[in-house]
Amino acid sequence: MSRVGAPRQDPVPIGQIAEPPFARLPDPLTLFAARARRFRSLAEGHDLAPYLRFLAALSDVQSRLQDGLAEPDMPAPDVRERAREHRMPPLDRSRFTTDAAFDTTIERLLSLASMIEMPEQAAAALTRVKATDAAARDAMARGLLADSVPAEALAEHVYVAAALQVHFARLAARLDAARLTPVGDGACPVCGGSAAASFLVGWLGSHGARFCACGLCGTMWNYVRIKCVLCGSTKGIAYREVEGGPGTVKAETCDACRGYVKILNQQKEPDVDSIADDVASLALDLLVREAGFRRGAVNPFLIGY
Repeated sequence: MSRVGAPRQDPVPIGQIAEPPFARLPDPLTLFAARARRFRSLAEGHDLAPYLRFLAALSDVQSRLQDGLAEPDMPAPDVRERAREHRMPPLDRSRFTTDAAFDTTIERLLSLASMIEMPEQAAAALTRVKATDAAARDAMARGLLADSVPAEALAEHVYVAAALQVHFARLAARLDAARLTPVGDGACPVCGGSAAASFLVGWLGSHGARFCACGLCGTMWNYVRIKCVLCGSTKGIAYREVEGGPGTVKAETCDACRGYVKILNQQKEPDVDSIADDVASLALDLLVREAGFRRGAVNPFLIGY
């Protein structure tokens, strides 16, 4: 593993003025399809190929199940406005309640997932989830939203997490990005979730800016570069990567809190995905952990790491 200094501030191409928006809401109709393609691309020749292909198929399921879904129950306008006034996320994870849209989402996901090829352990976990009742699934969802998942049931929670991703992405897509405000270092301004990773983006008008990506709802929000996503410190920040790698994925480590979150370079690889590239770079996690840093990012497909 190599340790490099702070990344260069890449110049904005001539004719472009970098004026990044604060937040960019997800498009659930394209988000999961693009993620599936990225998982498949990363699986080629990878040591984790079976798992990456399984997640590609599961991402396809997340994309396909949305056709004809009922509208999700949105928080009332006055509730969203109060949240904005108090700098709180408009979609309060702690107050999550199931609705017809979520119930259909998880039922469709479990049904479609049973048709995909998967490792034996994943298949056994799927069978166990399908045998649970609505109350048990609700408890699993609440555990995931509270970042509290029992170690003996990690595999089962992957399917519930996939359903939650779809549901919250659909909720987030129905908000007004211009009404969002910061809610704290490293916290998603939509749902309050943790970042799965951050990006150096190549979007027109935001070239070279940094955005964090929520591992739950898929919202991306602008965040200062060379600043810890976990504690907000600007001191003792370093960038670590696997020796000989392309430099697309690095771990941003913080000496203040001893945590890290990965940073992805979309300018070098336009198709990077916060969830897929995080899973595929698990080797980097192992190296950084050996160096004494704890993983601060939340990725439902890396529960337990």
